[in-house]
Formats: sequence, structure tokens, C-alpha cells
Amino acid sequence: MSIPAIKTTVVGSYPIPDWLAAYPTTPNLIDAAKVILKTQELAGIDVLTDGELSRFDVGHPETNGMIEYFIRPMSGITTEVSREILADFRKREGMAFRSTPGGIVHGKIGEGALNLPAAWQTMRTLTDRPLKFTVTSPYMLAKTLLDEHYSDLRAMTMDIAEVLRRQVAEIDAPFLQVDEANLTGHPEDADWAHEPVNHVLGAVRGEKGLHLCFGNYGGQSIQAGLWNDLMGFLNNLDVDHLVLEFARRGYDELPMFRDLREDIALGVGVVDIKDNGVESPDEVAHRIEHSIDVLGPERVRWVHPDCGFWMLPRSVADRKMAALVAGRDLVLDRA
Repeated sequence: MSIPAIKTTVVGSYPIPDWLAAYPTTPNLIDAAKVILKTQELAGIDVLTDGELSRFDVGHPETNGMIEYFIRPMSGITTEVSREILADFRKREGMAFRSTPGGIVHGKIGEGALNLPAAWQTMRTLTDRPLKFTVTSPYMLAKTLLDEHYSDLRAMTMDIAEVLRRQVAEIDAPFLQVDEANLTGHPEDADWAHEPVNHVLGAVRGEKGLHLCFGNYGGQSIQAGLWNDLMGFLNNLDVDHLVLEFARRGYDELPMFRDLREDIALGVGVVDIKDNGVESPDEVAHRIEHSIDVLGPERVRWVHPDCGFWMLPRSVADRKMAALVAGRDLVLDRA
């Protein structure tokens, strides 16, 4: 069986090096990004990320790069949270993994001081390999906020999408990926959530990807759901490829992806990032070959970890990346 080229990538994050956490300075941040990029190069990863260090704030190293990095600079949002508001937030369904809201919306959301193009310009100079830039989905960002202005989740999400769209339009990354880890547990919103996501993707200048997973906080899955509940959402996306979690969940749901639109390339998670055990190349190869057997050689075009590596020790993340590439190479050699 002839198999088209299958690219390897990582989802985004990488464990923060100890020296950067201990001495969070701009020079150390650049050094850490260089190390992370070189580590991926040496592992043989095809499309790299900066480990999401472009989101690392040396002034506030404890903040969450997936949420606060985007929310804090936006206008119309405050991060000052009263005791009463905090208690209200903790009663909300689906936010048990967060102790505080990402912010409180008190007016129309705008760009404020958010500057994703500047972050991209800094990181793009650190490697000559294909590089991916990642952005948190407007839906996921909206779901972490307490809304005291819109009283309409859909309208608020579209305003966040407009902020991200304006920023993304100025980023010339060869690959840009939107990350969504909340919708998987809230399929009741799937009939409209593609609209704000597509609003962002429509401004992407390179290849467009969407990562979906069921959460990764402290090595735990946060959302419970089924891929089949999101098939309509997936087929409504203005996207070139998907980056989906499978290794942790197993591959019983693969057959339903025969209903995925033919022009969307599928990325299959073949490395479990919620387990410190390192897969062997043969194990990775078996997962890839099984996916190809179920869906056909033309469908599976990307392989990757299920999600970001940020919760793992660096030594484990590095060995998992090496196994990913070695397993992919075994599949292509056998074809």
C-alpha cells in the first residue's frame, strides 16, 4: 500500500525549563525558546512550535499562557475579582479545573494591548524550519470569562473572534493552529461555535489547523464527550487539517471520521501526554497503521501527541517526540 507523506508535529506547549522558571528574564526566555526549537529539530519533528514560550510573561511567570495571555491585554475585560464574583464563578458548570475566572467582562471587548504579531516576529527568527503559531479559540476564551456586559455568549465570542482575526491577519506563519479544549464537553454549542472559529481562521495566511482535545490540566481530562457529537461542527470548519486527541481515548471512534469532509486532512494523536510512560516506535507505528487501515491512506496526513507537553518532565517529552518520529518513519518504510 502506497502511503502519502505523513507529517509530524507537536500540539504546542513544552515543559518550561527550570532555569527560565527560576530566572524569568527576556534573555533566558529567548535562550529557552532556542533550546526547545533545537530539541524538536534533533528529534526530527517536521513542523515545530516555540513551546508556547511566546506567551510566557517574564513579569508574571505564574499566569496561564493559554488563557490569561490573551485575556489580560484585551479592553473591556478586568482581572480584578471580588470575593462575591469568585464564589459565583466557582458555581459554574465545566470550570472546576479553574479556581478563578480568566477575567470579568465590563464592556465591549477590543484588542487593547494584545500584540500577537510581535510575539510571532520574535520567534520566527529563531529557526529556519517550518514553524507553527498557535492561538486559543475564541469559544474557549469566552467560556473562562464572567460576562457582566453582553448577556449573550454567542455575541461575546464573536467579539473575541474579531480581536483574534485582526491579529492573525498580520501573522505570516506557514502554519497557524487554533486550540479548543472546551467545546468537546459542550456539544450543545456545536451548532454555532464554528462561526467564531471560522472568523479567525478566515484571516490565516498559511495552512489552517484546529486542535481539539478533552482537556489537559494536571494530567487529567477535563471534558467528557464523543467525537461524533462534534462531526457537524468539524464539517462546517474553514480548515485545512485537524489535530485530534486519540491515544488516551483509544481508537474505537475512528470509523466515524469516514463522515469527515474529504478536503480536511486528519491529524491523529498517537502519543499519550497524560502518561509518563514513553511509547515505543513500534507502538506508535501500530497506532498509525491502524488509523490508516480504518480510514485509508489518503485521510491520515498528520501524527502528533494528543495535546501539549507542558505537564510532563522534559526528559519524557523529548523521548516521546523521538518515538513519534521513529514510529512514523517505520510506517513509511513498511509502505
